[in-house]
Amino acid sequence: MTAQETSGGPGSDRGTTELDDFDGLTSRYQRELLAHCYRMSGSVHEAEDLVQETFLRAWKASATFQGRSSVRTWLYRIATNVCLTNLEGKPRRPLPAGLGTSDQMAGDALEENHEIAWLEPVPDAAVVVAERDTLRLAFVAALQHLPARQRAVLILRDVLRWSAAETAEALDTTSAAVNSALQRAHAQLGERALTEDTVVEDLSDAQRGLLDRYLDAFWRKDIDTIVGLLKADATWDMPPFTNWYRGAGNIGDLIGTKCPGGVHDMAMVATTANGQPAFGLYMRVPGGHFEPFHLQVLHLDGDLVRHVTAFFETRLFATFGLPASLPADYLPADHLPAVPAAPAAPTGS
Repeated sequence: MTAQETSGGPGSDRGTTELDDFDGLTSRYQRELLAHCYRMSGSVHEAEDLVQETFLRAWKASATFQGRSSVRTWLYRIATNVCLTNLEGKPRRPLPAGLGTSDQMAGDALEENHEIAWLEPVPDAAVVVAERDTLRLAFVAALQHLPARQRAVLILRDVLRWSAAETAEALDTTSAAVNSALQRAHAQLGERALTEDTVVEDLSDAQRGLLDRYLDAFWRKDIDTIVGLLKADATWDMPPFTNWYRGAGNIGDLIGTKCPGGVHDMAMVATTANGQPAFGLYMRVPGGHFEPFHLQVLHLDGDLVRHVTAFFETRLFATFGLPASLPADYLPADHLPAVPAAPAAPTGS
């Protein structure tokens, strides 16, 4: 971005543009810029602040916008550089499995670490639905393994589909440097077998039924059913705990022995995060009502659950628009969507 397009100044002869309706501009680009800043930062809360800083800088520079690119491209340039400045000197945001530690058994002591800035989920409602395939939790976690400028290059080139020249201009570098950075980013993700996941836009009836049974199994604390809904090699993690677990039976033991709730103590409210099914899990407290406990994000593989990340960060409930509490008489079954009944078994010979 040129100095003329980033610093404030007197009026301009650029003519009428989207910048003349700044309220409309922020409304139009808020969600996609939030997705962009989230991919860069790995934090929905940081991303909200970064978007506001982007619009503030854009407003200050609007009088000197030269129109050599679209307003959208100009905003992405500002946002990318705001993110790069924010990331200077900061460590990456991991999930527990990304710390390089081995998986653990359910009986191992839980180790909590609030010093680590953990990766956060983002509500589907806050971002552009069409971009969910590049917001999957595993993909955003993969981006965190890249240095900030490589991360920016990969997002601009592979996600936004910018040319090497456009990316070079945004990052004040050369096309050759951009191509080299992109090659290194691909190589690093390839070494870790980390790739962008493909999102299925609509859940099948079988998957919706799976999610209903999953919710009901937690409500009844039916460990056998929970285990049966997981793939045999399923994984489970739960920041800020550094432990992570592999294997359906091991995860069942974890829930059975470490989760404080009993039968009818764990109510879940459905939502969506990172283009994936999610649940806000509420725990019954001594007063009888339910308080936020953790937010689960599920990765489905066919008709089973492959991975669950349970985020023990209760402020996420407000971010996702989930209730601050649930009444004592709350019944999850009353809030289940209708699912077509399974076809009847054939009769006769």
